Order: sequence, then C-alpha cells, then structure tokens
Amino acid sequence: MRHYYRGTQGWNLLPFEEYEDVRAASWLANQELLRLDPELKMVGDYIFSLDPTGQRFASVLRETIDQLLNGEATGRYAWKQLFKTEKTHAGTLVEINLQREFKFADGGDVGTASKHPMDYRILGIDVDCKFSQDFGGWMIPPEAMDHLCLLVWADDSQSRWSAGLFRVREEWLNTGSNRDKKLTLKAEYRKDKVLWLWRDAKLPENVLLHLPDSTRREILLEGPRQGQRRVVELFRRVQNRRIGRGAVRTAAQQLDYMARLREGKNRARTVLREEGIVIVGPFRRHQAIARKIGAEVPQRGEFVSFRLAEAKPDHGDRPRVELEGRTWVLATPDDPVVTAPRLPKVTGEDEV
Repeated sequence: MRHYYRGTQGWNLLPFEEYEDVRAASWLANQELLRLDPELKMVGDYIFSLDPTGQRFASVLRETIDQLLNGEATGRYAWKQLFKTEKTHAGTLVEINLQREFKFADGGDVGTASKHPMDYRILGIDVDCKFSQDFGGWMIPPEAMDHLCLLVWADDSQSRWSAGLFRVREEWLNTGSNRDKKLTLKAEYRKDKVLWLWRDAKLPENVLLHLPDSTRREILLEGPRQGQRRVVELFRRVQNRRIGRGAVRTAAQQLDYMARLREGKNRARTVLREEGIVIVGPFRRHQAIARKIGAEVPQRGEFVSFRLAEAKPDHGDRPRVELEGRTWVLATPDDPVVTAPRLPKVTGEDEV
C-alpha cells in the first residue's frame, strides 16, 4: 500500500515501515515519472487535495457496489450474485458516481481515426476512468493513447480498493486481442508507471458478505413482511462493527428501509434499547459518543450498534460517556442487561 504526501517539490512517497515491500527503485521510478509528466503530477495533486484520506472515494465505491447489488429489491449481498451484464455496467456506474462526487467536468473527444469521448476534464486535462474488479483488468481503448487514465480497482471479498493515474503509452501495454481491440497494462509496469493515489486501501466492509453462513441465515429470514425483524436481527447479531446502508437495505428489502431503524413500536432502536443496545449513525453527535466509549465509529452511510452498561466502580477506568444524566460504559457479557438511554436527536444534521 503506497501513500503520498505533497511537499514543496511535489509528490513524495511516505517511507512507512509497514510498506517494506516498496523498494527504493520503485520510489525513484515514480519520482522520475512525475518529473517527466507535469500533467500527471497536476491531476494527481488535484484529486488528492479533494480527498486526502480517500474516504470520499471509498464511499463512492461502496455505494456503487451496493447500487449494483440492489439489495432492497433483490436480497443480494455478493458480487458473484450479479448477472454478467450488471458486472459489465459497473465501470460506467463508477465513472458516473465519481463525477457526481467530485464534480469533474465532462471530457472532450480524443483520437484521430475515430473519436473517443474522455470521461473527465480535470484542470483542463482530459482523463479517462477505467474500473475493474480484477486488479490489472482495466480495458483501455486505443483512442486514449498518450492520454491519462484513472485506474480504479475494488474487490468486495477482500474489502480493498486502489486508484491511480496512468499515462497510456503503447510500449507499456499488452496488445488487444478482443473485438474492440482494447488494451491492458502489462503487469511489470503496474508499480512504476502508475501513480497510485491509494493502493490496497480499506473498502468499507460489506458486512453481510463477511458473516458466517449461520449468522447470515439468522438475519436474512425468509418470507414476506420480515423486513423489520431482519433489520433488528442485523443490529442485534452484528455489534460494534460498521454496518453500511447497503446491508440495511438488503435486510429490510423495502424502499423505506431507514424507517426500520428509527424509534417507534417494533422498530430497531426501540426494540434493541430494551436489551441495552443503541444504534449510532454517521452524525457528529453520535460519532462523539462512540469515540468516547471506545466503540467503532460509523462513517458516511454507516451505523454501529453496541450494548451499554451503567458505569460501576468495578468498571475501573474504562472509557465512558454520559447520556440522560447517567454514565455508561461498553457492556461485556458479564454485565447485566439494562434498558439503554435514548441517543441525542440529530434531526436536520447532515451525515459527516
């Protein structure tokens, strides 16, 4: 995994010990690449400035995969459950959703014999966007030769993603043997000819995909009118773990899936509060509670449930938070079940 920072002389590779496999030769190659290609550096700088942590980019990929799975209508939770045509459509959705998120301008037509519309224009520079679920599987049209490509990879089973910029050069490509004569990047050039903005970064987890089969069956109850029960079971059985909207949609299998979470008779927050369990969402006030008590902190489009116990002297110096005038800690199996407090209202607050 490579991380870059922007110094006074441009991009530099962070020498973190955890990245021992990144050799000095690779570092030097990237520096040379940037020196020889000012446009590559400009576009890389700009994208990185929009999203230094990669959180926005990762959220777009998570939401795009969930959009393809369409869990509220299909009950699907795994990439392998998609039809072939849906997988083919993934690249287009990634391209569109990244443009919406970062507000890139439309690209222009490039090529000579036949025109190819580039996806984006960034700082006046045309950039094509290519997505593949298989690392290295980016299909590059010959018309994009000598232009920049934003190469994007995400694998839901690994919960990992990467995104980098590549200047299309004929000598760095495999000859296209498919009907459209599209080209692929040679494996030996994936390290030193691509400016990786994010490499093997963590993709927000598809919780349902990574649960044991037995637990997933206990959540995804079969039969009609089971949406509310499935959502309750999801947050009851998957605690202190970030749960994305896609998982909630798949469990509810209803268009008004968020209503299943709210306070009200038989709804998740009300039912689970009687068991001492609260559900925090991606709001500053909720995040602060999770952070103070030492629980997982939900990010954009995510929720986390955890059980509370009223703080007692034998809890020692464990992290705690005050709610409804009482002090609470994360419960352990040894703590008795007590009714949890209500969380602060976040009406009108935007997700962080």
